[in-house]
Amino acid sequence: MTTSYDCIVVANGSFPQTAGPLELLKSAPAIIACDGAVQNLHERGLIPTAIVGDLDSIPPAMLQLYDDRIHTVEDQEINDLTKAVRFAHSSGFRNLLILGATGLREDHTLGNISLLTDYAPLFDQVEMISDYGRFVPVLQTATLPCTPGQQISIFSMYPCGEITTEGLRWPITHRRLTSWWQGSLNEATGTEFILTLSPDARLIVYFQTPL
Repeated sequence: MTTSYDCIVVANGSFPQTAGPLELLKSAPAIIACDGAVQNLHERGLIPTAIVGDLDSIPPAMLQLYDDRIHTVEDQEINDLTKAVRFAHSSGFRNLLILGATGLREDHTLGNISLLTDYAPLFDQVEMISDYGRFVPVLQTATLPCTPGQQISIFSMYPCGEITTEGLRWPITHRRLTSWWQGSLNEATGTEFILTLSPDARLIVYFQTPL
């Protein structure tokens, strides 16, 4: 697997277990860790470039070991993932991958995924990968590469927005998705598909990792 990411943010959810995400992590030019993810990185011989958060989840031994790269953010109005993503943006990174943002707690998973549409304007590219698939925010009409038969789900963050699809097994035509399930469990028919968005539409697209 090749990468165009210049930075990976690692959150304190389920740490990657499969080859694809782990390969990306091992070859990352920079790793920004939420404070609770430091132990998992350390145990795998991966040294974070920076550690960001309110430090409520980092073990004391890790706090001492990495005291030269800790950036404390006390703001309780945003979560640790957002703190780390904003730090990546302020550090000049433009192509961001987020790992470890799903799993363990479902409420954290839903919240973290939904934040992708907030993060998208900050970067040229921002994506979230788990052991099972990839989440991509889409804020305007786009053509997205895929593989034939790949499972695709579309989630509308702004239900007032209207979307149309081309290249999926079950087309969506000038429709507002008012519930998350309505655009889920679709399938790519070729090597790309088109999403046409009205100006007020904001989507998160899930690509299931091919088995």
